[in-house]
Order: sequence, then C-alpha cells, then structure tokens
Amino acid sequence: MSDHSGLQASPSALLGTGGDWLPVTAGESGASVFRSADATRYAKCVPAADAADLAGERDRITWLSGQGVPGPHVLDWHSDDAGACLVTSAVSGTPADQVAAEDLRGAWERIADAVRRMHEVPVPECPFGRGLDTMVAVAHDVVARNAVNPAFLPVAQQHTPPPDLLTRLTRQVPRRRDQEAVDTVVCHGDLCLPNIILDPETLDVSGFIDLGRLGTADRYADLALLFASARETWADEEQARAADGAFAERYGISPDRDRLRFYLHLDPLTWG
Repeated sequence: MSDHSGLQASPSALLGTGGDWLPVTAGESGASVFRSADATRYAKCVPAADAADLAGERDRITWLSGQGVPGPHVLDWHSDDAGACLVTSAVSGTPADQVAAEDLRGAWERIADAVRRMHEVPVPECPFGRGLDTMVAVAHDVVARNAVNPAFLPVAQQHTPPPDLLTRLTRQVPRRRDQEAVDTVVCHGDLCLPNIILDPETLDVSGFIDLGRLGTADRYADLALLFASARETWADEEQARAADGAFAERYGISPDRDRLRFYLHLDPLTWG
C-alpha cells in the first residue's frame, strides 16, 4: 500500500464544507480517512496524484450499490489540483474482526450467504476488471520497485526475496488462468474481516466496505483473503479448517487448497 502519511488535506479543506471531522487511524490505507462527528459519514482524501484511483473507488461504490449488495453510498466528491476527497455514508455495525470468535462463528453462515450473493452479481454487468493477468502485472511492478511490505507476507516468506516469491507464483499462472476462465465472479478484491460489517445484535452482514479493488476475478481471490483473515480470530488451525469447511459447504464449493494458497501468496505482492 502506498504511503501518504504527509498528506494534510481534510474534507473541509477540499470540499469547502464545515462540520467536525475526526481522523481515523485504524486500517492500512495510505489515504487520509476521517469520520464525521455524528458517525454517519466517512471521508477519504488523497493527493492529486492518487485522485484517479479514488475516483475508481467512487465508481465502484456507486455501481455496487445498484446491484442489491449492501455497502456505503457516495454522498460527495471533489477533485482539483490540491487533491481529491470522497465522502460516503457509514455502514452501521461492527467490523467482523472486532467480534469474539463465538460471534464470528454465529455470523459465519450469514457471511457466506452475503459473499455468495455478491459473487452471483452477473459478470457481464460489471464494468471493472481485477483478473489474474492484471494482478500479476501489478505484482511485477511492485516487486520491480522493491516496494513489497514484508509485514504483509506470510511469516514463512518474510525472509525470501520477493522476486523469488513472484517467480514461484508465475509458474502457476497458466493453470490459474484456465481456472479463472470458468470461475470468474464479481469479487470484492480485499475481502478481509475488517471490510465486512456486522449488525452486533443480529450478526447479519450490514455491508461491505473499502471497495477500491472490486472487479471481476477468480472467486478464490476473495476466499483466500477471507479465510486467512478469519484465522486471526479462530483459536487454532483445527477450528480454522472446520470454519473453512462450514463456509465452503454453505457457499457451495469444495475448497481447493492449492488455489487458496496461490491467491493468498499473490495478494501481498500487489500492495506497494
């Protein structure tokens, strides 16, 4: 992920509007993120160099909100030479990584249902692509710039040179491309627990957030990140495998572990 820690722009400065905005420090985005004092809106602000990427996120939010998939709505947008700012509605609830394991287990089938509904949005209607070839090209660029963040890598890979990691994955690309060709869906693109909001009382999925990577891709690109993210909540590997199996049964697939591993190892090479 890019680092814009020096960005000082605020929603009030870019949008010319008043109101109290509180900085949000959680998360790994390089953008400056703010929450309105009444917690009903979020604003994401970036320098002008990143305005096109933020505009892409705006367009993805707008599109997905018209597909019956719960999530934020675009409320305001501004872009000029000083930067860009996107204001969206807040999705009410609690991020799924902030609930106890018992509650996550209670929500797990509901999460499977919500992910399946997103993946069932007709692919021809989605104007955004995030397929394997695109992601591999991004990985080549990130690795070439020596911009891989080791903290994003699995622990066992953190001392392996990223070019070596990418070479291993590249050998699998022809096979994964064939799989993607018959199993492309509309993917969230960063489907980890913090981006799934739960109703704390009913444990239903209130919505998906952080949609900047949404696009058509192999469904395993989403499932790999979701399962890995949930492992941080489950007590041990046995519980994690049981949860993966329960999700897969509800979702309607038989998990392909090699395919999950491929996408889990590709993703960290695409942030930088």
